[in-house]
Amino acid sequence: MYTLKKSLGQHFLRDETVINRIIAALGELPVTRLLETGPGGGALTKRLLQLPGIEFKAVEIDEEKVTYLQQAYPSLADKLIHKSVLDIDCPFDAPFTLIGNFPYNISTQILFKVLDWKEQVEYMIGMFQKEVAERVVAPEGSKTYGVTSVLVQAYYDAVYLFDVPPGSFAPPPKVMSGVIRLSRKATPVAIKSDKALRMLVKAAFNQRRKQLRNAVRGLFTPGILQDDIFNKRAEALSVADFAALTFQMNG
Repeated sequence: MYTLKKSLGQHFLRDETVINRIIAALGELPVTRLLETGPGGGALTKRLLQLPGIEFKAVEIDEEKVTYLQQAYPSLADKLIHKSVLDIDCPFDAPFTLIGNFPYNISTQILFKVLDWKEQVEYMIGMFQKEVAERVVAPEGSKTYGVTSVLVQAYYDAVYLFDVPPGSFAPPPKVMSGVIRLSRKATPVAIKSDKALRMLVKAAFNQRRKQLRNAVRGLFTPGILQDDIFNKRAEALSVADFAALTFQMNG
């Protein structure tokens, strides 16, 4: 068998009801290529391998789990990438879907990896700590709306699917989890550049209690900063508002 490693944030899904709901959510998407991140003990993997007509790969950093998975599921032999998902190149040359029970300690980094791969990642079904999941899907004006919300929603439609209680895992985490779905927008919002949007959004929410004018002062000319939109706080701006402002930034 295998052991659980706290250092890797391992909480393995064991609840068949939750697995069935994830598989059902995946079944609603037109998936042809699929990457599973962190298959661990293979509870979800064994179901994914059964899906017809799908080119499947999995990425797992833990050598012990890689050995176990190769023994338990021989058909994984040439489909398993022994690395961290954060360190790999894009695994497919064509559009694909990402799925996984993501380790809490790198879940936000995985979201930014999705953004790096946004030209290839059409869909994502992922399990996160509920707090992170809610942040991703949060609308403007909410307390959980922030950097991750804006950057993800600029490119993807984000939907919260369902809660997953601690007892669905071994060992149980101390927090509730949540599954979300990202679907790449057919027409993303127009922005000056990815770099400009990230710079603006991070500056705005770094001082989220201040008026936007004070938080982003160094990114715009004094004349542009007189616009009424800069009287607002960052959380009051929509994704489209941030996108439009990128075209007015210095440089």
